[in-house]
Amino acid sequence: MGPVAVGALAIAAGGLGWGAVEARAYTVRRVNVPVLPQDAEPIRMLHLSDIHLVPRQESLLTWLNGLAALEPDLVIDTGDNLAHRDAVGPLLEALEPLLRVPGAFVFGSNDYFGPVPKNPFTYFRGPTRPKSEPEHLPWQDLAEGFSTAGWSNLTNARAAATIKGTAIELVGLDDPHIARDRLPDPASSTPDAVRIGVVHAPYSRALAALRDDGAELILAGHTHGGQVCVPGFGALVTNCDLNRRRASGLSGWPGRRPDRGGEDSVWLHVSAGVGTSPYARVRFACRPSATLLELVPRTA
Repeated sequence: MGPVAVGALAIAAGGLGWGAVEARAYTVRRVNVPVLPQDAEPIRMLHLSDIHLVPRQESLLTWLNGLAALEPDLVIDTGDNLAHRDAVGPLLEALEPLLRVPGAFVFGSNDYFGPVPKNPFTYFRGPTRPKSEPEHLPWQDLAEGFSTAGWSNLTNARAAATIKGTAIELVGLDDPHIARDRLPDPASSTPDAVRIGVVHAPYSRALAALRDDGAELILAGHTHGGQVCVPGFGALVTNCDLNRRRASGLSGWPGRRPDRGGEDSVWLHVSAGVGTSPYARVRFACRPSATLLELVPRTA
């Protein structure tokens, strides 16, 4: 084997090694979103997504448990919590401090169905699909645990809350990635309420439905931020029809941010997610994360 080949293998091995380390380098991102009425008190909202938990991930469970120290006023979980049928109990135990806080959730395909090995190059051919006979996961137990604690189930449903004196209206969709999304029936709106859309996979049809329903901010996950990114270029894929520039973070959808023009645009926050498939435990230039969004009054 020549020196060029040896060098290439060394670089590849180093990149893979770093990717395995980065997959456990959990972090919290912080961002302000101007969606509240004037003079409203800021609201701290924690956005969790794509935990993909398997039992005995002790460092991840400890980190999740410690997120309560952020003292959020509201928690939104956008799905893909599970990667193993025995993960429900450990996950509920880790999230127990956050379950005391008002919250809401939707599920993703990997709450319903177990993960399977995939050729990573298939992601370049377009969104993946579950195999014809997938392993079914105990999502009902997770839904019961969340709901019993007081979190609202937004599976094609609506909910409302008052946080720090501000009326919050929530509208959620089941996972568009497996064609389960159905916009719930319309509901009357409270004056000055802030409507937030919640969905797992940020497909354009789902984003358009939530925007047209009146959402000023939409929260989603699914993309893993690309999971493997190229520095200076960003995500290579999103595993849906969302463009790569919006693979993670806060942006305007479908165009510019609302505070920079584009009256038909809404705020979109896509979480880079916390976990990975158990068959591909690597991240590169895309640390696993939760996001603390500070909702603040709209700019004049």
